[in-house]
Amino acid sequence: MHIVILGAAESGVGAALLAQAKGHTVFVSDRGPIQPDYKQQLTEAGIEFEENQHSLDKILTADEVVKSPGIPEKAPVIQALREKKTPIISEIELAGRYTRARCICITGTNGKTTTTLLIHHLLKSAGLNVGLAGNVGYSLAEQVIEDKHDYYVVELSSFQLDDTHDFQPWIAILLNITPDHLDRYGYSLEQYAQAKLRIVRNQDSSGTFIYNADDENIQRYFKSALRPVHQMPFSLHHRPDIHLAAYYETTDLMCVDMLPGYYSKTNKVSTANSLLIGQHNRQNTLAAVLAARVAGLETAQIEAALATFHNADHRLQSVGEINGVRYINDSKATNVEAAWYALDGIQQPIVWIAGGTDKGNDYSSLLNLAEHRVKALVCLGVDNAKLRATFDPIIPHVEETQSMADAVARATALAAPGDVVLLSPCCASFDLFKNYEDRGQQFAAAVGELSK
Repeated sequence: MHIVILGAAESGVGAALLAQAKGHTVFVSDRGPIQPDYKQQLTEAGIEFEENQHSLDKILTADEVVKSPGIPEKAPVIQALREKKTPIISEIELAGRYTRARCICITGTNGKTTTTLLIHHLLKSAGLNVGLAGNVGYSLAEQVIEDKHDYYVVELSSFQLDDTHDFQPWIAILLNITPDHLDRYGYSLEQYAQAKLRIVRNQDSSGTFIYNADDENIQRYFKSALRPVHQMPFSLHHRPDIHLAAYYETTDLMCVDMLPGYYSKTNKVSTANSLLIGQHNRQNTLAAVLAARVAGLETAQIEAALATFHNADHRLQSVGEINGVRYINDSKATNVEAAWYALDGIQQPIVWIAGGTDKGNDYSSLLNLAEHRVKALVCLGVDNAKLRATFDPIIPHVEETQSMADAVARATALAAPGDVVLLSPCCASFDLFKNYEDRGQQFAAAVGELSK
């Protein structure tokens, strides 16, 4: 079969290497420049490629196309392929054809990376042979070439799910559905929700679907009665209206009736030693613990591993404590929902650093939290007018800065012992920074300078 790969970053190059390893002829096309390390991988493998263009005469000869997740459906090259009725699949779909490992797949608008990393940590700490893949930055297809793992924990964005057709997770996890990336889905929340729900579409009675019973959009769009899969809903609270698989009781996580004939009683898992901050991470932990129990882990194994898990950088990451003030880097909070979780999860008075490129944000959901938790807001952005118009009336002190060093200096001056300085921007980073990582790194560096 002749396979064309569109996009030559991590997923595209991984797909190209797997397709070649399985005996297909491969051509790779990227509309932009290909990074040197990926170009080197393709060259060393002897795979033909092009960059800075899509040559339709070559692409349209494909028997099948593997599309990188970043390419939208409206792209001319995709439209040309659709017109020719050329099958288009994702890297995940291709990888799924060539592995017998059990795939634990995680999606949701927020919390995917944390939950993915936590599940991987739990399973690896218990001695299971487990790989990490997907939207966390590691190609599943490339790992499947050797296929040396018994399990893969795979973070999946809606874009990665869009072109899956037969891919079947062993465990599928859906954390939440809130408006995001709607420009890719005709500005329809329902279309976006259906993209997320593709994660469960091919599951049968041998699979498990773990989902957040507190999420209104999941409840609205997931037709649970029509699915043969074993369902394990979780909630932050004990809910008599739903037969829950897990919920919280103070610091204990309660697992109930885990699997038919497997765990028939309530099991307590203490999360008291977990380093994760905030309500949303309690939800992420519920999902992760359920996945670990389905994989056969015992309570003691889970509790020990929860105490040693450190979250990814820029996600409610503690970067220091100086003169009794704690500094938390939540630069990954590029939307209102993520910032809500941060403000909700911190109980101490907050000096909040926020701002950047506004994505059409509606800040109304933050008003109550800001009024009761935030003592000062330091705006960090080129245009802070919308932030100021929203929060000036309810936050006692609001001021503007144009650099991270100034923002941290001002926040420090406004903070008292026992307070938290929180970078949770609510916005994209591109007005003053390369990306959210750069923004978070500058925050951590500025905090580091304070202690010198």
